[in-house]
Amino acid sequence: MRKLTVGLLFVMMVTALGCSNRKEEKPQVLEKLDFSVVSDECLPEELKTEIDKKKAQPFQMTFMDDGFLYICIGYGEQKSGGYSIQVNACNRLKNAILVDTNLLGPKPKNTTRPKPKEEGKSYPYIVLKTKDINLPVIFE
Repeated sequence: MRKLTVGLLFVMMVTALGCSNRKEEKPQVLEKLDFSVVSDECLPEELKTEIDKKKAQPFQMTFMDDGFLYICIGYGEQKSGGYSIQVNACNRLKNAILVDTNLLGPKPKNTTRPKPKEEGKSYPYIVLKTKDINLPVIFE
């Protein structure tokens, strides 16, 4: 029994060491995709309706229309306005599209009164439009 316990401990240590020595491989970027940020007025009606249904909670979704892919990322309800979304990457990988965004908080308030757009709740989201290349989207 003792040999079995020592053997199992040895296997567990080797496995743990083997896992910790592995370097996480980053996917190879084939190209940066051209995209545009789409305003609400230019969204297809069906997509606009879906976003309105989902915007209170964080969401990630895609929508295809007329040869274009719409990549949508929402950050849910926020306590105020003034948020923006930064696009860090929109890249084509071998078997997918990688999209990475960050929510940027409102700028610190100064002594002047906030603009009406910054008062009350907001639902920040972004819609990227690119050519549909028939690949799944990975959101980071």
